[in-house]
Amino acid sequence: MAPVLEVSGLSTVFHTRRGLVRAVQDVSFTVDAGETLAIVGESGCGKTITALSLMRLIPMPPGEITSGSVKLDGQDLLKVDEPTMRTLRGSKIAMIFQEPMTALNPLLTVGKQIAEMVVLHDKASAQVARKRAVEMLHHVRIPEPERRAREYPHQMSGGMRQRAMIAMALACRPKVLVADEPTTALDVTIQAQILDLIGDLQREFGTAVVLITHDLGVVAETAQRVVVMYAGRKVEEAPVGEIFARPLHPYLRGLLNSIPHVNSARGVDVDEPVRLQEISGIVPPLNDLPPGCAFSPRCSMSEARCTQTRPPFEQKADDHFAACWRA
Repeated sequence: MAPVLEVSGLSTVFHTRRGLVRAVQDVSFTVDAGETLAIVGESGCGKTITALSLMRLIPMPPGEITSGSVKLDGQDLLKVDEPTMRTLRGSKIAMIFQEPMTALNPLLTVGKQIAEMVVLHDKASAQVARKRAVEMLHHVRIPEPERRAREYPHQMSGGMRQRAMIAMALACRPKVLVADEPTTALDVTIQAQILDLIGDLQREFGTAVVLITHDLGVVAETAQRVVVMYAGRKVEEAPVGEIFARPLHPYLRGLLNSIPHVNSARGVDVDEPVRLQEISGIVPPLNDLPPGCAFSPRCSMSEARCTQTRPPFEQKADDHFAACWRA
């Protein structure tokens, strides 16, 4: 079967007073129906801009999608006009935003906001839409959905607001769900519930999920494939098991080494303290990237060619790709 979402050569820039900010550069990936693809990296690496580019929600100006294609069931979302794109958002491709309190309208009840999606995209009557809104709140395990549908966002907890956002995103059964840090600012218990919920709904509706996150624990738990981004570019891609078992790019190795481990699981004395390894330096400004590999100033394996020529993104092993001269 053909992938439900095909992203090819996507590049997004921002025109600023400090120069051209290359937020996303030549990013490509595919997602199959029912699959979860995780996009990971530090803050500022281009994950969220990639997600907003898929939805065509980049503010223009100052932003601009300069090249590439985003094909949803073969239809290039970057070539359709804005009225057509508005009909596709929510019905074919939907997004869960990082902060539900700012994404939800504080002046409308949660039920009305979900119902509006159903009326707009499914052309349903107001009565049918209200019923669907309550059903979706029930689907996302919000207790007393009839009552909660009449409440405003500020009357709900953070976890409930996030569930309401998921209900809204899935109300019209989209083929692709873009989830941008869906568990940010939630406590660990609620995080687990939200991730389980997305997985259950994904299996029920067959939705493909693009998961944007910096939490590698979430990736290990939910994703089938992983794309690693650094300074706006894709630097590694592989199935999730391969990513954790055999990381190739020094940046990904650094990310994995910075995660706390249980000492006994690492084969050391539990009384012996294990110091976490940090990646020195910071992500370079996207308007002033160094020549060659953007990670070379922070890389302990860097050599002369790394600082002069950007390595190609190429296959290093079966279904494992990386952009590193020394991978």
